[in-house]
Amino acid sequence: MPRPVRVAYYASHPIQYQVPLLRRIAQERDIELLVLYGSDFSVRGYRDRRFGVEVKWDLPLLGGYRHEFLPKLRDDGSTGFARPLNRGFVSRLRRGLDGEPFDLLWVHGYSTVNSLHAIMAAKALGIPVLLRAESWLADRPRSPLKLLGKRLFFRGLAKMIDGVLPIGTRNAEYWTHYFGARVPQFPMPYAVDNESFQRLSQEASARRSELQAELGLDPGCPVILFASKLQARKHCDHLLEAYRRLLALQQPAPYLVVVGDGEQRASLERQAEGLEGVRFCGFRNQSEMPRFFDLATVFVLPSQDEPWGMVVNEAMNAGRAVIVSHNVGCQTDLVTPGVEGLVYAAGDVDALCRALREILTTSGLSGRMGAAALERIRNSNFEEDVAGLRKGIAWATGRLAN
Repeated sequence: MPRPVRVAYYASHPIQYQVPLLRRIAQERDIELLVLYGSDFSVRGYRDRRFGVEVKWDLPLLGGYRHEFLPKLRDDGSTGFARPLNRGFVSRLRRGLDGEPFDLLWVHGYSTVNSLHAIMAAKALGIPVLLRAESWLADRPRSPLKLLGKRLFFRGLAKMIDGVLPIGTRNAEYWTHYFGARVPQFPMPYAVDNESFQRLSQEASARRSELQAELGLDPGCPVILFASKLQARKHCDHLLEAYRRLLALQQPAPYLVVVGDGEQRASLERQAEGLEGVRFCGFRNQSEMPRFFDLATVFVLPSQDEPWGMVVNEAMNAGRAVIVSHNVGCQTDLVTPGVEGLVYAAGDVDALCRALREILTTSGLSGRMGAAALERIRNSNFEEDVAGLRKGIAWATGRLAN
């Protein structure tokens, strides 16, 4: 048989959403994968500035795939333009894998010193590069001068990239906008470990009464769930206001369960004063989340700026109806209005209130939407991701059969 294709993958640190996918890719017999990390802070435990709490993931982040940590120049336990900062990209890529040269470099992100260093090192060594990132066109306003600079940057970047791996429709539109037809695209949609989340959600249903008792919830009342970082762009404040308006219209009164932490928690708790049905549950680790999805009648993500929203994948794996703003990136790919859930214009609190009321008061609607959500998410999976990556590798190297 032909020898496997040797692929190096660079990411800033072990990311809990990516690790199951890396394990799946490592199972491909004709791909030899080595993951190069800039930092191990997510393994050690760290203080997440956006969550506002100490975070140590309760799932293994390093087993099941080959990995190395690059020599450090700077590592303060966070990510940014120059964090972490590493050396040795050229020498590590030149050494190859098991004494043989790499056939391809796959990079997550393009807007850090490390990711650009990796791309340029590969270019200097004649190694093809595939790029995956979350970017989209509706992130935040920029001045005409910054937009001009960005276009010039991408004109240069296009010369060093052999292909991109879009995470979804809006990300693909971003690459088309900046690269045009110069750089081919091989869809590799954002997905979670569907099998694991579905199994854990089913197991959670047997213990639902325990969590209801812990939170002081009446089992006969519906539950609205928010689960994300409590930061401004996520707009849990909009959900709280919509919930306040809903209480004047709906009986029995639903609960609002807020899972997460962050810089806005204190202000959100003040906003919720007098709302007896609100429960702030703080940061919960990933293995705990299926219990909360199981509890929910509907899951809501009201973000103003959300390139994807992996938590929506998780909620759909639990068979839950979802409400998302139109600025949640995954909406185009995962949520058809009126089928898996409802979509409203970001910032329109009245529209959010109406969406909540429609799902909570229409007989059987939340169940039908939840079933549709579960069916749709089955098709957004790691097998689709592996297929997209294989097509990109085949294009860039000419050596891998699809």
